[in-house]
Amino acid sequence: MSNEHELLRGFVAGRLRALAALPEHPRKAALANLRRGVDCAPGDLPELWGAFLETLPPELEGKGGRPSKAEWAAYLAMTLYALHQQGHDLPHENMNRPGEGLGKAVRRLANTQLRPKEGPEDASVLRRFNALATAEAMPERVHYLRGIVQLLRAEGVPLDYVRLAEDLYWLQVPAVAPRIRLQWGQDYYRLPKDENPEEEN
Repeated sequence: MSNEHELLRGFVAGRLRALAALPEHPRKAALANLRRGVDCAPGDLPELWGAFLETLPPELEGKGGRPSKAEWAAYLAMTLYALHQQGHDLPHENMNRPGEGLGKAVRRLANTQLRPKEGPEDASVLRRFNALATAEAMPERVHYLRGIVQLLRAEGVPLDYVRLAEDLYWLQVPAVAPRIRLQWGQDYYRLPKDENPEEEN
């Protein structure tokens, strides 16, 4: 299982680097094509098969026509990245940023919504975030993630898509999913040092 997890990280990171390295017009076409798959399951759109199946390590492949955990995670990470990147020019505005986990990114988004004297529990995005955390099936997670990513895109808040793929992989493992949810919560409620006014004194 842990080997699959490392292979997934490497695969998604390589795919995102390859997308970012494409010349402008092929890159825009590739991202537009990926965006079409946001509300679909892996395999629904034949034109996207190559985007998440080509060069996929054999250990991550699904069997019997059903997507594997890794295929789900890679597919969602890449299609949601394409949605997030829309309207932001590469390479200067890459919405994939290592270290910006989902909880941290949603907190940054929440901070743009809060009025003076409001706390993180008052942010409107928190309801969507909580619904995502408690969603049990991948299609349901897609629904809430799409809404969150659209809000992140509007505010220009980046997200670590390699880590998102990793999180989505482990959410499909019942014994590990609670740890992922708790990490999201910890990251959301832990104010980054660069945003803590007490750190400035």
